[in-house]
Amino acid sequence: MLEKDSKGYPGESSIPREDEEPVVVPVEDSLDLHTFRPSEVKDLLDDYLEAAVEKGLSEVRIIHGKGTGVLRRTVLSLLAKHPLVLTVRQAGEASGGWGATVATLKSEAEN
Repeated sequence: MLEKDSKGYPGESSIPREDEEPVVVPVEDSLDLHTFRPSEVKDLLDDYLEAAVEKGLSEVRIIHGKGTGVLRRTVLSLLAKHPLVLTVRQAGEASGGWGATVATLKSEAEN
């Protein structure tokens, strides 16, 4: 098993190759934050909300999980002051309950 140290995995270059393309993730009506580090959430959420508005989505669901509530509070704080967000509410039970937050977005025309 390979062990990752502060420089990455053995044989892994920390310098990006010129032929590498950024990973393109399709923008859907929900974003699951379970696989992201807390330090990535702010930038990720900004990029996601911009892409969602560009795609014409009027409402998105952010899945932060139930856990200790730290990520939920972070998401609520970021959404509450985000310029692309009109309203924020807890998701319904069928959509994740208190483990997810729904944000209503401004349209591109409103920006």
